[in-house]
Amino acid sequence: MRTRLRRLTVAAVALFTGATVLPAAAAQSQSRQDTLSSGRLSAVVRYTEYGIPHITAKSYADLGFGTGWAQAADQVCVLADGFVTVKGERSRHFGPGPTADRSLSAATTNLSSDLYFRGVRDTGTVEKLLAEPAPRGPSRQAKDLMSGFAAGYNAWLAQNRITDPACADAPWVRPVTATDVAARFYALSVLGGHGDHVDAITSAQPPTAGTPAAKADPRALIRVVERRAADAAMGSNAVAFRGDTTANGRGLLLGNPHYPWHGGRRFWQSHQTIPGQLDVAGGSLLGLPTVSIGYNAHVAWSHTVATGVPFNLTQLTLDPSDPTVYLVDGTPERMTERTVTVAVKDGAPVTRTQWWTRYGPVVAPSGSGLPLPWTTATAFALNDPNAAQFRFADTSLGFGKARDTAGVAAALARHQGLPWVNTIAADSAGHTLFTQSQVLPRITGDLAATCSTPLGSATYPAAGLAVLDGSRAACAPGSDPDAAQPGIFGPASMPTLADAPYVENSNDSAWLTNAAKPLTGYERIFGTVGTQRSLRTRGALQDVAALAERGKLTVRDLQAQQFANRVPAGDLAAADTATACAALPGGTATGSNGTAVDVSEACGVLAAWDRTMDTGSRGALLFDRFWRKLPAQRWKVPFSAADPVNTPHTLNTDSPAFATALADAVSELRAAGIPLNSPLGAHQFVVRDGKRIPISGGTESLGVWNKIEASWNPAGGGYPEVSMGSSHIQAVGWDASGCPVARTLLSYSQSSNPSSPHYADQTRLYARERWVTARFCEKDVKASPVLRTVRVHS
Repeated sequence: MRTRLRRLTVAAVALFTGATVLPAAAAQSQSRQDTLSSGRLSAVVRYTEYGIPHITAKSYADLGFGTGWAQAADQVCVLADGFVTVKGERSRHFGPGPTADRSLSAATTNLSSDLYFRGVRDTGTVEKLLAEPAPRGPSRQAKDLMSGFAAGYNAWLAQNRITDPACADAPWVRPVTATDVAARFYALSVLGGHGDHVDAITSAQPPTAGTPAAKADPRALIRVVERRAADAAMGSNAVAFRGDTTANGRGLLLGNPHYPWHGGRRFWQSHQTIPGQLDVAGGSLLGLPTVSIGYNAHVAWSHTVATGVPFNLTQLTLDPSDPTVYLVDGTPERMTERTVTVAVKDGAPVTRTQWWTRYGPVVAPSGSGLPLPWTTATAFALNDPNAAQFRFADTSLGFGKARDTAGVAAALARHQGLPWVNTIAADSAGHTLFTQSQVLPRITGDLAATCSTPLGSATYPAAGLAVLDGSRAACAPGSDPDAAQPGIFGPASMPTLADAPYVENSNDSAWLTNAAKPLTGYERIFGTVGTQRSLRTRGALQDVAALAERGKLTVRDLQAQQFANRVPAGDLAAADTATACAALPGGTATGSNGTAVDVSEACGVLAAWDRTMDTGSRGALLFDRFWRKLPAQRWKVPFSAADPVNTPHTLNTDSPAFATALADAVSELRAAGIPLNSPLGAHQFVVRDGKRIPISGGTESLGVWNKIEASWNPAGGGYPEVSMGSSHIQAVGWDASGCPVARTLLSYSQSSNPSSPHYADQTRLYARERWVTARFCEKDVKASPVLRTVRVHS
């Protein structure tokens, strides 16, 4: 099928020679204004190994055009599906039932997703934020990138036949606008607030006479927040090393984000250049024209999902005669009704009303799990400050232009647009930076003490979730003088550590960014101090502290850290497990079903296990299945804040749960026909092009740096597909020539199209623990043996 645009005719010419490049003089010969006013957009896209595009353009609009074109070439179906989401049209095309797209919100159904995103459209929320003057709103450059991206995506659709079976000939693959691209940015910004509670926003309805009375349960609410914070899927590791720990005095950075392997939250690699203005490479989240995690000739950065709670709740005191009226300082205020109509495939349109207040939308119990009933006396509103900002794009763009870690910090201070991540950076001068610069509601300890409701008095200290008294206007979040918008923290309040020998984060709070230099003094909403760390954090701190102490580090050391596949849980517990196993009377243990199981073979397998999650490791799968069955309270020696990296420890093998977990793991593997000493790679794999590709790495609770999450499917051979884990990996340093020394890996490869040559090429590379040698400097790009040049223009 050849899709044709109604308003734009675009010609794209592919030149299969490596010599065709865009001279810098030519790239600068036409002004941005001329390009935009004439409607002519163009870029040169040069492809090197593994389908990585190097996009050269003369303006930000042209760069966006080339990026949109190249992303569509690799990911048109995933992009198109996401655009259906942010347009609020999933029910129209796919029906109102369970949604297949959880990448842009936590909505459980297409209908609830549409009701939310159609509401955003109907109220012009994104357009209003785009109209804000910079730096509170987006810069001209960011807007040009978005409009150019839309034009480039549309251009690819106009001139190419879709070969991906996921959307070939699909009527929902349509041209998009700059607003659609901006709406995708917006969806990612509110992912931790509104987006995480779409079901609760769209299902909230006033109580009726027959509605049973109910109270909010603080313990249930704390569990909801803790589950969000301890999400076993999303995460990341990143570490930066200072120059005095490296072989050449320059900084080093290893970024290892743990993101989905499927769908719209994948990364996509590129190298973007506007001669004299921008030269940056790295990974972009799909649909975004900016590099999200990357490096340039001077600085490299990565992100990790932060512990800050990016929203708060406000408890409303309602008018006894009308549950849609709430009182503020004794004065009644009527909720705003947002009536939304959604088209539904093979059915009548659905119209629902959402209820909004000065504090945000009203939320109620739903599939999201928020145990917050709307009664005749009380309701709860959700305040998400990221729903009132559009500075994400400029923050990322500022990183790409930075010349050092101070430039990264300056971009964060100016734009303040990161919603739910930490930033870790290193530069060629040997500096390091960690900062938890998030957009968070300004909830201080004083405000929480003065304004928390009884519910908030339980949830704030335990989980960092404030529940404020909405009946008093003075209880709204305050503002810092250096904040970019009212109601949020400014840069001076952010947990930050600069120029430490190493800075590291594995999704715990900022406290132990460097174990020798603990960060304290930040507000509870950012995270905890003096609390137990995850095994992944503990293992990472042990590893990176040892590397920094050893010194003389190079990029090769970063590569070795990524694939060491050490299992901190195994180091702590495998020997004790094997010993206790061997001591079981008769070599048997009783499973959870009451059956006696011969576990004697497992004792020797665990004793011989190498304590790694390498694909060839024998005993890794047995320990993995055993470990997942143990209860959380498994240690004899408890956590101590005086020794947080090494406690808790010593497995409680005397507990009845120990023998039961071991018996169940052995029974499970035998029932699946899997030998207890089978190598991990035979049972943790993905299938691409009809062939199995073994995958190393391990689950969150094992503490493995190279995190891999997969669903257990004994009928499918074990773990037959990866859902999330190591994604866009980069190990970056700099040499004396000024060129970055970068090694990268995109674990799931560049394209989702099974017919693409780049559907599984880096996945096979990842399986062999090999890396892509990045081509950043012009001489290296030109030297690529597979260089292919494509000129795209309108």
